[in-house]
Amino acid sequence: MRREHYPPDRNVLPAHLTLFHHLPPSVEEELKHRLNAATRGVRAPAAKAAGLMSLGRGVAVKIESPGLAAIRNELSEAFAGLLMPQDAGGWRPHITIQNKVAPSMAKLLLGALGKEFRARDVEIAGLAAWWYRGGPWEPLSRHMFA
Repeated sequence: MRREHYPPDRNVLPAHLTLFHHLPPSVEEELKHRLNAATRGVRAPAAKAAGLMSLGRGVAVKIESPGLAAIRNELSEAFAGLLMPQDAGGWRPHITIQNKVAPSMAKLLLGALGKEFRARDVEIAGLAAWWYRGGPWEPLSRHMFA
């Protein structure tokens, strides 16, 4: 869905759930350690694509996963003083399938997808960290669930 509806010039990462938008580079090693601890030998948390949500200028699939929410809460507590306001506030887990389009286009897609959408289980394969240094995103680390 993302490849079909996301503007191609902006679609530089595969479909994903964002846990945090920004953590400072100084936490790189601790972040890797915590992501490794959260995934090594651990079964992937159950997750469900529960519905669609408007992003105003895009559309996303709402994700429900108490297990992933628990992981994010632990990370939030560990990095509490370092979180930007966007990350310190409430978390709405979702996979963006369209973004940065005219609100009218987003509304049309939301309506079209809403006619056929059915809740279903989804797989969370692992956790990853990425760098953004003003250019393309660079992978920092990947941590797969068992």
